[in-house]
Amino acid sequence: MAGGGRIPRELNGRYLRNGPNALGLEDPLAHHWMLGDGMVHGVRLRNGRAEWYRNRWIRSAAVARKLGEPYDGPVPDSDFATNTHVIPYKGRVLAVQESGPLPYELDDELNTVGTHDFGGTLSGAFTAHSKFDARADELHAITYYPSWDHVRHLVVDRTGRVVRTTRIPVADSPMMHDFALTEKYVVVFDMPVTFDPVAAGAGALVPYVWNDRHPARVGVMPRAGGRIRWFEVPSAFYSHTLNAYDEGSSVVVDLTTMPAPFFVAGRGSGGPTALGTPSLDRWTIDLAHGRVRTRRLDDRPQEFPRVDQALVSRRHRYAYSATAGAMWQAYPTADGVPPDRAFGNALIKHDLFRGTTEVHRFPPDAAASEAVFVPSRAETGVAEDTRTEDTRAEDDGYALAYVHNPERGAPGLVVLASQDFTGEPVARIHLPGRVPLGFHGSWIPDA
Repeated sequence: MAGGGRIPRELNGRYLRNGPNALGLEDPLAHHWMLGDGMVHGVRLRNGRAEWYRNRWIRSAAVARKLGEPYDGPVPDSDFATNTHVIPYKGRVLAVQESGPLPYELDDELNTVGTHDFGGTLSGAFTAHSKFDARADELHAITYYPSWDHVRHLVVDRTGRVVRTTRIPVADSPMMHDFALTEKYVVVFDMPVTFDPVAAGAGALVPYVWNDRHPARVGVMPRAGGRIRWFEVPSAFYSHTLNAYDEGSSVVVDLTTMPAPFFVAGRGSGGPTALGTPSLDRWTIDLAHGRVRTRRLDDRPQEFPRVDQALVSRRHRYAYSATAGAMWQAYPTADGVPPDRAFGNALIKHDLFRGTTEVHRFPPDAAASEAVFVPSRAETGVAEDTRTEDTRAEDDGYALAYVHNPERGAPGLVVLASQDFTGEPVARIHLPGRVPLGFHGSWIPDA
């Protein structure tokens, strides 16, 4: 795994990224690119060295059967190799997905241990985008399932068990891919992409459609549960939340949105032939006056916004995103995975206090996937305007991302110094083979 530069010695842990792959025993052309079996790709860093790269299928019962391997234990009701995210939780590594499958636990070498149901307390679906509040030591999730007439807010406490489930009534079984969390509130996005039972009955791979009859709204509910307040918003499709925080009597949410209508089944946004791309927005939900103000933070096509994970639910200054290409109207490709052109060749660092950005550009035909921020030390990050001499700057750390190198026909793990974002990478770690540029990942620090 040769490369360039020098790997910072304080980066001791594993960089993991999950995504869908079409297992070679099936017809890739019959595969929707969002629904491939999950495969986690990882690089192990320790004491300035890259010790290994490896990839592992999530061994669901179906994947084990395709590979001709035994499967131990009962087969879950929703048997799917979770393909969307991989997160650390209480010393475990969990591969997760929304709407049905239980998380799968992985060991230190990325082998599948089995499904994880939080000590028998998880009933029903989980989510691809949970939120961990490090100060409260709570994991939060919004979960949905096609046959439900509600979505569920789950709270997992410091014991690793689901201790509270709040049902939030909704109509039409909407898709809720992500949500937001502040110190006081849970923020729920009810957008016009809803379950279509006719499409499901006809065998549609992704039976969710744009529904003009379903109003777009955002809901705010106390974290402890209780009445949810709904606010109408312009019709759009939100993709991912960056972060959210309380500001006086308002809730501020930064997120990526796409213009309406949005077609989940592969055509993207803006209609069957139009190219609609995601942008970074800010929604300020004024609880005192009952209104939502929306503002475009950056109109460049971009996706997968990330923040220092220590700041989830608290005010943030810096954000990191990947430039977006033609992913949003891409159809399934010959190998059943998102094409490299789905991603742009740059990463963006946002300074949301100053309203400025820095862009790290890679060669023209490169493709940069989601960037994960890793603090240079383990202290909890705080926004710059609240620093003391005993805390690090919020951007004191590194941005890690897989970047496909078209000349090599393979990617590298690129390490950028966040405080020198446009400078040369601190390190480039060449990986031995192709890594499909999939979805989301995490840095798993050593204990």
